[in-house]
Amino acid sequence: MITNVSLVSVWVKDLDESLAFYTDVLGFEKGNDVQLGPDFRFLTVVHPEHPELHLHLTTPGEPLSPELVEAMRRAQDDGGLPGVGLYVDDCRKTYEDLVAKGVQFLQEPADRPYGVEALMRDNSGNWLVLVEPKEFDPEAMSRADLE
Repeated sequence: MITNVSLVSVWVKDLDESLAFYTDVLGFEKGNDVQLGPDFRFLTVVHPEHPELHLHLTTPGEPLSPELVEAMRRAQDDGGLPGVGLYVDDCRKTYEDLVAKGVQFLQEPADRPYGVEALMRDNSGNWLVLVEPKEFDPEAMSRADLE
């Protein structure tokens, strides 16, 4: 029986630079860091309050086809790969703190029916959404609520 999600992969451009971003800027901790053969490093970060969920920082490469690797690298350069959603206690404060650390935001904090949301990029161009959640009824939401 499945008990929880334990690993989510995030495609990055450079493992060491991404490790620094996720730990020094976002406050994650290094999880696993194991060299598995000459061409694969298994690197994860974990949030201190949720050590059961590892974000696997990985670069496009084998066993993916060269065409797919190239397409993924183009998507990274274009900032077109999704990342993860992150809950925060105070979205506006977190936004200010991260802007001060040089993080690029695509959307400033905005009120939504489900909370306050901001959209940022990690240092590989992945979209990360910050959400300060609040109680809401998804059945009562309409498209106009999101505009």
